[in-house]
Order: sequence, then structure tokens, then C-alpha cells
Amino acid sequence: MQGYEELMQSIEEENVEFIRLTFFDVFGHQKNIALMSGELERAVRWGVSIDGSAIDGFDTDVRSDLFLKPDLSTISIVPWRPSVGRVCRIFCDVTWPDGTPFEGDTRYILRQAVRAAAKRGIEVKFGSEMEFYVFRRDEKGQPTTTPIDRAGYMDVEPLDGGENLRRDICFALKEMGITPESSHHERGPGQMEIDFRYSDPITAADNTSTVRWAVRNICAADGYFADFSPKPLPNEPGNGMHLNISVHSENNSAHGENKTAHGENKTAHDENNIAHGEKDTVDSEKEEDYTNAFMAGIMKYIRGIALFLNPSQQSYTRLGRMEAPRYVSWAVQNRSQLIRIPADPSGRRRIELRSPDPAANPYLAFALLIRAGLYGIEHNLPLPTPMDVNLYKADPVLMRGLEQLPGSLQEAVQVARACPLVQEFVPPACLEAYARIADREYLPEWR
Repeated sequence: MQGYEELMQSIEEENVEFIRLTFFDVFGHQKNIALMSGELERAVRWGVSIDGSAIDGFDTDVRSDLFLKPDLSTISIVPWRPSVGRVCRIFCDVTWPDGTPFEGDTRYILRQAVRAAAKRGIEVKFGSEMEFYVFRRDEKGQPTTTPIDRAGYMDVEPLDGGENLRRDICFALKEMGITPESSHHERGPGQMEIDFRYSDPITAADNTSTVRWAVRNICAADGYFADFSPKPLPNEPGNGMHLNISVHSENNSAHGENKTAHGENKTAHDENNIAHGEKDTVDSEKEEDYTNAFMAGIMKYIRGIALFLNPSQQSYTRLGRMEAPRYVSWAVQNRSQLIRIPADPSGRRRIELRSPDPAANPYLAFALLIRAGLYGIEHNLPLPTPMDVNLYKADPVLMRGLEQLPGSLQEAVQVARACPLVQEFVPPACLEAYARIADREYLPEWR
């Protein structure tokens, strides 16, 4: 098998004994099965069987046999595991026994959205800003709601009690092949943020999932608890997962042929790609049209897909307060909006979507955002007038004509059921799995 021999040589050199084959349920909760390293060839050739009927949202009670097929390009060492008898992790695609993709695998749903964009000559990239709280544990090791510190936005030690934690997390992510762009203390007590560089959608979703996993493990090793739920403390800022999105035409890119298996461009020129408005490589006016139409598509469908961007009861406690948006609006730089265009002296242009939170399954969230954006491009949707006001302090009369995001998880379910985009691209079993959680405060995994 091409590439397998080199991979096995690397595994032997790194003293890897265990391989975690990783996949996700419809909520984005990480699952895995561990193999001894000698079993990898069998897994690559034939896949590894799992019971699909035991996975949330897979709905395979009648045909329950599913198989994990390793994506060898995603292998990475797990740095917080022992150095003797090391552990590596490989993301997997989920298939039926005959090798065809399983339609309920959200990684496959995202892959299909990426392919749909590529057929239209559109490339989309994502970068996530992940917020989380760090809490202390009690004498029995159980999580509390006592923050690690009482610091505020971008404070430093000794006020900032998470500086060493964030350093350890960034080192671990770098070992796993993820480049953290920045990290700092956020506004809430014990609240942290780690941002990492944009990449193609599948890599970005893989990275987002890895960040959550790494943060939880490293915090646990130090005796703390990392909480990614949308509103851990009722009177403090919630946890957001702001998404930076760039879109451009592959047809006009001078480097469009140089891709990885996931579609990510690895050339140095990518740092100034036309997704960010590099004037010497593309007609910037045409690029602006793509970005605006993509934004308009997201705004058209944001209420319908809110269930998958904000899937917890806590999500709707967060929205509308402390820089979390409530209205379907946009502006340049303004942080009270659903979408803002950040200032960038380099001339790069991107969308920042501010409503998603870390409870979202990034694979499903990214897929639906791509589909919504493509609808905007295909139908040349116009953008509404930007709202150049602080919506948290604006006259209510001014906001009467604005659509609002759903006010509760139950409303989000109702809107999702009626959304044509959801009906077309979300498997019915997946939608029903989300609908069933509407009466719960949160699923434990979201903490």
C-alpha cells in the first residue's frame, strides 16, 4: 500500500505501540478504538468494524455494521501519553461494509460540501477561535465552578493563572502538527482563548476537534477541568467559537493546482492568497462579489442552521449578551453584529461569524455554512445594509426590522425542521438526534 511502509517505519522509529482510530458521532463527540500498531495494515486494507447502532444519531439499528477506514494523512503522536509505548491518533472515515461512505458521518458530509464548492470553482477556508473556562476540582476530583483565577481580558501573571496551561497546550498542539496563532486570557474569570491558523475545511474541523481534546487532557493532567459549554457561569461571558471564513475562486488562483488530499494549499504563496484580497493575483472587485454573496447566503439561512451552530440550551442563554450576537446583521469591525469584517492592515479580507459556540460539531457546522454560502453565490444574493451601530445600546425602534436568531433550543429545532437547506443536506436521523436533546440542559460531553 502506497505510503503505508513509510508510515510503519515512522511508527517504529517513534516507538508507537497503540493507535487510536478516531471518529465522531453526529454531535461531534470524539470516539475511538485502540489497536496495537501491528494491526494497522489490517485496518487500512479492510477497515475496523464498529456497532453503528450504539453511536448517537447514526440510526443503524437494522444494518448496524459500520467500518472505520483510517485517513493516514491525519496521523499524529499524542504528546501527553507516555514516551515508552507511545500512542498515535488517526482520524477515520466511516463506511458501510462494501466501502461506500456512510451518509451519517459528518466528516463525509463536510467532504461533500467541499466537493460541491470545488465543482463551482470556489475554495473556502476556516479558522476557529476557541474559548473555554478552566475550573478547579474538589477533593474528590470532581469539577467545580470555581475558576482557576479572577483575571480579565489579556491580563498577565500572577493575575492570569492559566499562562502555564496555555503554554503547555500550545506546545502539545504544535507536536500534533497544529500551529497555534495566539493564546490569551479572555474576559471571564478563568476563561481562556486559543486561536489557530486558517486551513481547508476538513483540516480546520480536525484541528478544532483536536484542540478540544488536547485542552481537556492537559487541564485534567494538571488537576483542572476545562469547560467548553456555551455559558458555564450565568453572570459571566459565555464561550464562543468565532469562525473566520475566507472564500475565493480557485479558477483565478495562480496556485490552485497545488493541493493536499483535503484541498489545502501548502505553498508559501498561500499566505497572501486571493481569499484575502491580494490585488496582484486576482480582480479584487470580483472577489468582493464572492465574499458578499457568500455572507448573504449565510445570513439567509443562519436561523435555519442555528441548531447545529448552537446545539445546547446554554447556547441561547449566551446569545444576545456580552458580545454574543442576537440579530441577523453585519458591519465592518463591529463586535455587536452576527458577522463582522475585521480590520487588517495587510489588505486581507475575511468574514468573522460570531454566533457559533464550542458545543457545535465543527464538521456539520462548516458543511452547512459552505452550503449556505454557495446558495448565496449561485443566486447572487445581495447583502443587506450594514448596521454601523452598537446593537446592545441601540434604540429598539431601529432593530424592529431585523431578524433574530432563535431564542431557545426548542425554537431552533422548529426552524431547522422547516429549513430547506437542512432538509436537503442533513440526514433525517441526524436532525432527529438533535431534536431529542432539546429538553436537556446539555450533554455531558459538551462540558
